Amino acid sequence: MSLRDEAAELDTRDPLAGKRAEFDVDPDLSYLDGNSLGAPPRGVAPRLAEVVGEQWGRRLIRSWDEGWWDAPERIGDRIAPLVGAAPGQVVVGDSTTVNLFKALVAGVRLNPDRPEILLDAATFPTDGYIAESAARLTGHRVRRVPVREMASAVSSRTALALVNHVDYVTGELHDLPLVTEAVHAAGALAVWDLCHSAGAVPVPLDAAGVDLAVGCTYKFLNGGPGAPAFLYVARKWLDVFEQPLSGWAGHADPFGMTPSYAGGTGIRRGRTGTPDILSMLALDAALDVWEDVTIDQVRAKGLALGEFFLRCLDDLVPDAEVVTPRSRGNQISVRRPDAKATMGELIARGVIGDFRPPDVLRFGLAALYVRYADVLRAAEELRALR
Repeated sequence: MSLRDEAAELDTRDPLAGKRAEFDVDPDLSYLDGNSLGAPPRGVAPRLAEVVGEQWGRRLIRSWDEGWWDAPERIGDRIAPLVGAAPGQVVVGDSTTVNLFKALVAGVRLNPDRPEILLDAATFPTDGYIAESAARLTGHRVRRVPVREMASAVSSRTALALVNHVDYVTGELHDLPLVTEAVHAAGALAVWDLCHSAGAVPVPLDAAGVDLAVGCTYKFLNGGPGAPAFLYVARKWLDVFEQPLSGWAGHADPFGMTPSYAGGTGIRRGRTGTPDILSMLALDAALDVWEDVTIDQVRAKGLALGEFFLRCLDDLVPDAEVVTPRSRGNQISVRRPDAKATMGELIARGVIGDFRPPDVLRFGLAALYVRYADVLRAAEELRALR
């Protein structure tokens, strides 16, 4: 059987094949960049039209009391099952960067008298920037450590460790339970960045005992460009979690207009300012695509797409240098000296992935809408550019 026939058969048998129709994806494109920006679910545009035309246009300020104000917690509870969290521990709002700052400062406050923050050495740059900033403000020192060395590096001096669940360049999936256990064994807190795993792979936050976590919603959760991020706080910390951005939305009585701050109860303490309602409700609509699908189904297809892509590369581009290990998220990365120019050529040919300097091509396998035919096409176009 040819690869093309096999791809057609796999797409026919795919139990998630019907989900693609729920997304507005150009049929002429093979879109393999959902690990940077997810495709728009078809339900988002009409929902936003209703929000603007009816909720904002007709109900006006009354809409704050008709669902807007509680949206960050309500939508957080919709995300919670996708990251292995019980209700009441996830809140949506702000950006990943802002939520990371909240988590890091709150984390060192929860674990005082320890001067060190351990940082995943291969972390996404903003995580490093924010870790250094939080450290300067709190009198801590940041030490960068490869994730594979985290268990031996953590010590009685470590307040917390910040780790990425999936490496943004290589796509490597790190062992969240194992690393969390090692960090806890030294008395430190475990803080995880889920930007490249939420909506792609199972994330056992509660089961693994993770303390704090952050993640974005515009990648595999398809919330749209600039969609609000989320913050997870383990239940055991909810009553004592003290984040540094004590804005009015996190106040126990936000409309009391009192001069002093008193944090609200539960996950509301993670809120800061007025929520961005248009982006928030676009995300809410985007999450509807998860109503009849599980993260385990998505993970199974993501792995199958990856295995088929690797076979296509072996057959068609045998000299391709795959840098993604077997333990991976829903992403395949290929090293190529002329990666930036190559990705430009691929995009011109209708295969959209992305490039990370200096030499890595990234292909995101968003299982809700990527087909086996799409990954075969990527390999065929790579062969044509050799």
